[in-house]
Amino acid sequence: MTVVKSTLPEPARRIAGDALQSTLVDLLGISLIGKQAHWNIVGPRFRSIHLQLDEVVSLARTHADTVAERSSALGLPPDGRPETIAAAYTLPGPKEGWVRDAEVVQLIVDTLEGAIERLRERIAATAEPDPVTQDLLISITGDLEKQRWMFDAENWPRPD
Repeated sequence: MTVVKSTLPEPARRIAGDALQSTLVDLLGISLIGKQAHWNIVGPRFRSIHLQLDEVVSLARTHADTVAERSSALGLPPDGRPETIAAAYTLPGPKEGWVRDAEVVQLIVDTLEGAIERLRERIAATAEPDPVTQDLLISITGDLEKQRWMFDAENWPRPD
């Protein structure tokens, strides 16, 4: 049953919906691992990274809401239920327990890199069927790339 009617033809709506749903899963997962790392980080850079993690969590949650609302506007109910996120999330996550500051930084860099790579695939997939969704995904990618850069700079120079 479609409660909200979309202005997109069905094949385009399906492509946009798939891109939006998988992006929603990634963003909600990023917000969860960001908080997990935020609560369990230890080390000399605890405070600065602890606060920086809150920025990533806030950004991911804000973008998740926008993505879910875009999906709803297309007549596709977004699925952010815990069981959906747990089943579909495949980006890196933190280990259990305390995590050293350098490990947290690398985890966030790796997680954001994975999300960005997948977003770029979705950007390409939505170019023709739904430029509006593509534009949203481009904006999210830019924000995640900025966060990735900021975290990557935390572990420079890298020990060899």
